[in-house]
Amino acid sequence: GVRGEVLGGASLSQAMARYPAVFSELYRTLVAAGEDSGKLGGVLERLADYIESRNALHRRVSLAFIYPALVTTVAVLVVTGLLTYVVPQVVAVFENSHQTLPLLTRILIGLSALLRGYGLYLLALLVGAALLFRQALRGEPFRRRWHLFLLPLPLIGRLTRTVNTARLTSTLAILSGSGVPLLPALSAASGVVSNLPMRSAVDEIYKRVREGGSMSRAIASTGMFPPVMTHLVASGEKSGRLPEMLDRIASQQTQELDTRVLSMTALLEPLLILVMGGVVLLIVLAILMPIFEMNQMVR
Repeated sequence: GVRGEVLGGASLSQAMARYPAVFSELYRTLVAAGEDSGKLGGVLERLADYIESRNALHRRVSLAFIYPALVTTVAVLVVTGLLTYVVPQVVAVFENSHQTLPLLTRILIGLSALLRGYGLYLLALLVGAALLFRQALRGEPFRRRWHLFLLPLPLIGRLTRTVNTARLTSTLAILSGSGVPLLPALSAASGVVSNLPMRSAVDEIYKRVREGGSMSRAIASTGMFPPVMTHLVASGEKSGRLPEMLDRIASQQTQELDTRVLSMTALLEPLLILVMGGVVLLIVLAILMPIFEMNQMVR
């Protein structure tokens, strides 16, 4: 379709504008800037590099959660199997002993009975709650509250800020470096920020810059972005090298993201193994404690 529009006399940006669901405002703005400056080839090359780096960033963040999710799923399945099939057969030995069972054993028996009697209902409840939560996230008010809740969290909040800062600064760097004025660049770049409170902060930055304020002071006033972004943007504004400084911020934030992802993965792996081992240990102790007491009574 784009090829047909170009053959018909339209510019590439005009042809792409007819398909907004495929080509975002960022793509169209960059292509239009390349056409106006006569550097369309270089702009398209930078756009390709940007898309590749953004996809790589997305893959790194996604891969960081695959292993913890897999270990958690296996742990839940193992514990459920133990409580549903193994524990009832072992605990049945103690039912005819007429002895007072330890508290841990009684709790284990209660959990086992709960899973055997209401396991399918609990699973349906969890699935229903997940579907309702996913449906609620489609509404902007709930999604905004959820995103605001995530930001102060120790690990997830810092990860969210780093990812969105890297996206914003890399987009602004490629836009301003391609000759796009700052205000249109801010307007187009706000769309790549996935966290809604941070996107609102970008909109606030846009308003303050439009009113004549400096970008660095506008960034500092929002309190949503790391201080290094404020300092480097201020340096770029004073030296006239804002695109270079924005690119440096994006590189720094991407490196910090890699470090945080590796650290979080290295921390989660042993932590999940310890939690799984601790749960299995509690189950084993709940089974062995009545056996020890029976041995003492026999002696």
